Amino acid sequence: MNTVDIAAQEPSARPDLTAAIRATTGLDDTVLRTLVHGFYAKARNDAVLGPIFAARITDWEPHLERMVAFWSSVALMTGRYHGRPVPAHTPLPIGAAHFERWLQLFRETAQEVCTPEGAAHVIVRAERIARSLRIAVTEAQAAPDATPSLS
Repeated sequence: MNTVDIAAQEPSARPDLTAAIRATTGLDDTVLRTLVHGFYAKARNDAVLGPIFAARITDWEPHLERMVAFWSSVALMTGRYHGRPVPAHTPLPIGAAHFERWLQLFRETAQEVCTPEGAAHVIVRAERIARSLRIAVTEAQAAPDATPSLS
């Protein structure tokens, strides 16, 4: 598939970069959709993560679509996601155990649905995201009125 075909399938702010990543990882919106839906199905039923989600999300389809756009942006550099994940997570009652469980379920799901190259690609990014969010959440919980620093 050439760049034009991929751009038509997956709108991207950087179609050449998206095409290159897709070619080396096997990732595309279909795989990312399967990853996101599979991961959140596990998370919703998880004893650690499930209650956090159940208390906040009642309409799952918009959330899942947002997460597919997020992972498209993160994994394929499409620029489709325009949200602010740090402010969305800092008020949550979560700590290190939640992040570890999130990563465990995400790694497991990525290895089930992605090629080995694709799984490695999204797992590295998930680990960076978890580290950044954990720092921001920890700082927000320690000083609720301060602006989080991700350095």
